[in-house]
Amino acid sequence: MRPELDLDDARRVILAALAEDTGSDKGGEGEDITSASVIPADLRFKGVMQARHAMVVAGMPVAEEVFRLVVPEARFTAMTHDGQRVEAGTVLAEMEGPARGLLTAERTALNLLQLLSGIATLTQSYVERIEGTGCTLLDTRKTIPGLRRLSKYATRCGGAKNHRMGLYDGVLIKDNHIAVCGGVGAAVRRAKEAGRPNIEAECDTLEQVAEAVEAGADIVLLDNMAPDVLVKAVAIVAGRCKTEASGGVNLETIRAIAETGVDFVSVGRITQSAPAVDIGLDWS
Repeated sequence: MRPELDLDDARRVILAALAEDTGSDKGGEGEDITSASVIPADLRFKGVMQARHAMVVAGMPVAEEVFRLVVPEARFTAMTHDGQRVEAGTVLAEMEGPARGLLTAERTALNLLQLLSGIATLTQSYVERIEGTGCTLLDTRKTIPGLRRLSKYATRCGGAKNHRMGLYDGVLIKDNHIAVCGGVGAAVRRAKEAGRPNIEAECDTLEQVAEAVEAGADIVLLDNMAPDVLVKAVAIVAGRCKTEASGGVNLETIRAIAETGVDFVSVGRITQSAPAVDIGLDWS
């Protein structure tokens, strides 16, 4: 099943990006002065969008929406779908329409498609490393401001599952919360008294793990623990709640972490540090 895209949120991002690019965010109507100056108004273009290296596609409907908003009469034909792994040279999409409008939309469409496909591609690399362990890859809130929903959509295209979307839809008690409350157990109990479901507590030590579980945490976040310590933490939990490993996870370390028996491993760099993929758009 393909991930579901929040198209309303995508339009919000697209409109902001187009306003930034054309200058309409400065109070004017907005214009691509280069295309308006040198491209005849009646000229039409055909374009081919092509992968320049292997990648996982994410954001094809977003790119299509960019062209639709700028030049509604253009024809955009996606040749691939989000979540699909493609090789170098694969034609991702074809388009045809008024040249001025297509050129105005080009950079915004490519920026978003390359960014989201980069996230999906890196995410899939992590997912492949833990295949067969029974562990699930999660993303985090470490996203570019304003692009969280799209970024988390891209991680789903790469095979990960979303952690909480924001501060509003999940309790995650971290070290500063614990310091203010006087201990992880006290913090968990306060969250339970507030009627919050699915309470997760960050633990730096095995003692904190035991305390959080006894207080009724639904998930313990095992922060920056070495694999041998993670094994001990999983044994302490003994199935009474879920376990998530996080902190300093990379492609070289994630397999050993997943093999400790944790239920989840979360990786901030799949949204925070993923390199954009290279996609070409050639016009004729």
